[in-house]
Amino acid sequence: MPIVTLVGERMAKKGNEFIYLGPNPDCKNCKLKTVCFNLKRFRRYKIVGIRNKRHSCNQHDGGVRVVEVEELPLLAGVEGKVREGSKIKIKVLDCKRLDCENFEICHNPAIEGNKDYKVLKILGKMECKLEKDMKKVELAEI
Repeated sequence: MPIVTLVGERMAKKGNEFIYLGPNPDCKNCKLKTVCFNLKRFRRYKIVGIRNKRHSCNQHDGGVRVVEVEELPLLAGVEGKVREGSKIKIKVLDCKRLDCENFEICHNPAIEGNKDYKVLKILGKMECKLEKDMKKVELAEI
């Protein structure tokens, strides 16, 4: 079911994806903040619908547009054997290789180590600079 929120006018295009970084402290007195702040921090969203309603905004040049978004599955790097449909906890690798193309997937800030996740889909093997057996997976919170 889509979530109604606000995005900058320039970003309001069906199919666009974005990561919500959290509430902007400059918006604490805005009357529309509850609509802007109704997403989960560090999660990816896809715009699936655009409504005609526009609002002025001090943070977005050109104002904001009311849109419908869907939360996308979490992407993560998982070490070892894993099966679709299984329940797992993510262990963050002790890896400091910022030059690795998969660093952001292995260190996704939306993933919490103490939570359980369901493996929705295995997207394939990942290259690992530490030579670990890594798989790229889509997850859902349980």
